[in-house]
Amino acid sequence: MASLKASSLMFSSTSLSLCCRREIIRAAIHMPKLRHGGLLSLPKLTKTRGLVEELEMRSSYTNTNTNSSPKYDTRVSEPTVIAKLYAIMKAIADRVEMHKNIGEQRNNWNSLLLTSINAITLTATTMASIAATGVGSGVALVSLKLSSTLLYLADTRMLLIMNKVQPSQLTEEQQNASRLFNQLHEEIYTMVCTGNSTMNDVKKAMEKVFALDKAYPFPLLGVMLEKFPKTVEPAIWWPLHQKNRQAIGYNGRKINNMNDWDDKLEEEMREIVRVLKRKDEEDYLRLGEKSLKLNKVLAISGPLLTDLAAIGSAFVGSPSHGSWTVVLGVVGGALSTVVNAFEHGGQVGMVFEMY
Repeated sequence: MASLKASSLMFSSTSLSLCCRREIIRAAIHMPKLRHGGLLSLPKLTKTRGLVEELEMRSSYTNTNTNSSPKYDTRVSEPTVIAKLYAIMKAIADRVEMHKNIGEQRNNWNSLLLTSINAITLTATTMASIAATGVGSGVALVSLKLSSTLLYLADTRMLLIMNKVQPSQLTEEQQNASRLFNQLHEEIYTMVCTGNSTMNDVKKAMEKVFALDKAYPFPLLGVMLEKFPKTVEPAIWWPLHQKNRQAIGYNGRKINNMNDWDDKLEEEMREIVRVLKRKDEEDYLRLGEKSLKLNKVLAISGPLLTDLAAIGSAFVGSPSHGSWTVVLGVVGGALSTVVNAFEHGGQVGMVFEMY
């Protein structure tokens, strides 16, 4: 009887301990959710649509203190880091769409302005040639000469603006910006998929976005890139610390800790960079300098020819000035049309921007 009581006691204690364990396990599984993140290490996030949308909604309502010192803690919980990376990716996607739309708009500017300017130039040339024949009364001749002169002057002002802005070059700038932003988007997407992202990665991604915004601005007035630079140099848009990191690496420090490359792959990449430095960069700079000089000559020649044509058309039919006024009024306008068609129709500014 005593042994039966002892066995029943052991069974009840065993069942009690199992129940306690079951309750402990249940408590560990149903852990309460944290509202504001924290320093707890959470499980690795799986890439599901509902979770991504929840993270984006949380990141949109998170207020960051911009006045604090720029110290980034790499021990921040992973959901916060991924939420920030997704927010940056969303901003990059918006910029890609904006640059694409602005590029199409400025390409339309190039076509419409070129067509309008050539039509105005040819109309003024026709009026000057009709006035040179002396057909009609004195009032009609004066009207033709005055109309031709005004059209030439308006044409000159439009050409000055178009040559200063270079719409075809603006188009290429927006295309470059779209391409670089797409590359940055894919880089951040790969970073999110591979995991192990930190706040340092978020900081670097934001710096690249700001650098691209500065290298390829949206507005024209005030911050437009120089269309006729004094020297032709390779384009550098990335942040300065990237150059410092590379310089430190080439001076002897291992770069394997930063990108997990082995020595063989690094040597191959260095050889590719040396080949590009020795061959491609030299050719691109040489051809870019030639296209820049050609663009400068054409940009000056067009308005100069229309100004001369305006002067000639104003004195067409005057006996004291002879036939040189007719040559200026008619031939100057025709040559200006050819120059404008070659410059903006051939998109010499875009060719320079590509190099």
